[in-house]
Amino acid sequence: MSSLRSHDDTWDIATSVGATAVMVAAARAGETERENPLIRDPYARLLVSGAGTGIWESLLDNSFAERAAEVDAEAAAILEHMGSYQAVRTHFFDEYFAKASAAGIRQIVILAAGLDSRAYRLDWPAGTTVYEIDQPKVLEYKAATLADHGAQPAALRREVPVDLRFDWPKALREAGFDAGQPTAWLAEGLLMYLPADAQDRLFELVTELSAPGSRIAAETAGVTADERREEMRERFARFAAQFNLEQALDIQELIYEDPDRADVTEWLNAHGWRAEGQHSLAEMRRLNRYVELEHHHDDNAFSTFVTAERL
Repeated sequence: MSSLRSHDDTWDIATSVGATAVMVAAARAGETERENPLIRDPYARLLVSGAGTGIWESLLDNSFAERAAEVDAEAAAILEHMGSYQAVRTHFFDEYFAKASAAGIRQIVILAAGLDSRAYRLDWPAGTTVYEIDQPKVLEYKAATLADHGAQPAALRREVPVDLRFDWPKALREAGFDAGQPTAWLAEGLLMYLPADAQDRLFELVTELSAPGSRIAAETAGVTADERREEMRERFARFAAQFNLEQALDIQELIYEDPDRADVTEWLNAHGWRAEGQHSLAEMRRLNRYVELEHHHDDNAFSTFVTAERL
């Protein structure tokens, strides 16, 4: 159970769950600037640069990884794993959207869009509409920042500024969404921030709004053993102190660790979808981006990438 969350909490781009979007964008920026990147996001660094001071500044410092390895080799390996994971995750869901577009789907919904820039950077077919659902301040920041730099969406982009705990289907329809048309949905970097019952309700609503032929992709929430979670917290507290990162966000305090959370693949297969999952570590190995961790004992702590089609 998260200790920093409540049923009515809110955030902007620099606080709480909003700040995690900046960290993810920093990872995309770092990957884009590698010699042979898995993904290219020319907007990621712009979005990070305008977000103020935070741990993301260290993540974008090319010398930080080397200095970190000198202090704590395993912590540095974990940071490398996190960066590679974000690249692999982004690549996987980029490919998902490419396949959905090739199948003729022209209606896209990104749940908890954060600083996702796919509406701008992917090669969308003519007639595609991308709906982005998130907190108002987060969407405002992204749109204003990219507009200031002359960026234009590659598809028709429609903001749906609403918290997913409220009546987001109504807001989505009011933005122009057509439940009679096939939709490609994405729940990336979202489920771990929802309690188990809210996860179920989210998929129930998506199912109600999905015409036959619709697709969904989701990143599941891993479950970390209490002992390992506490060990990680203590390690990064020491690490943060050594690098003057005491104000770094403790993501574990934002996540709902719920052992009774439904298996996403099983839930979808039981509710009118044909679903399959690819474990994130297997995908990292397939793309030659797996990072060996000294104390990795439990695959359940890592997510699965699930894709499904509405029957």
